[in-house]
Amino acid sequence: MSLTRAERTIVVSMWGKISTQADIIGTEALERLFSSYPQTKTYFPHFDLHAGSAQLRAHGSKVVAAVGDAVKSIDNVAGALSKLSELHAYVLRVDPVNFKLLSHCLLVTVASHFPADFTADAHAAWDKFLSIVSRVLTEKYR
Repeated sequence: MSLTRAERTIVVSMWGKISTQADIIGTEALERLFSSYPQTKTYFPHFDLHAGSAQLRAHGSKVVAAVGDAVKSIDNVAGALSKLSELHAYVLRVDPVNFKLLSHCLLVTVASHFPADFTADAHAAWDKFLSIVSRVLTEKYR
């Protein structure tokens, strides 16, 4: 699966807006993940997972920074996220389904922050892009 030129344009264009609120979006997406899918908390036993905690904000920033790396390397997402994939597969041993869950939470968070920009085409492009990111992050599991 690859993005069309139009989809790449939409993702890159919206990223310009998303990146200005990266910390907020990352934190909100993680809060949404942990409240909607509480089983994902098991990977963070050492974190303060209360809404807005410093650890949650820091990790949310890292998550959105990784998405930003993927956007910047939109034609080589696998190369951009290779080390992150290795870390999650071999060191952290994160269940691959969690990437899809987080992608969904990111999608909802972006939609809630940018409702006017989140058209049907934007939704489809971002859903496809985040599916690629999720797939790439699970590559080392195979």
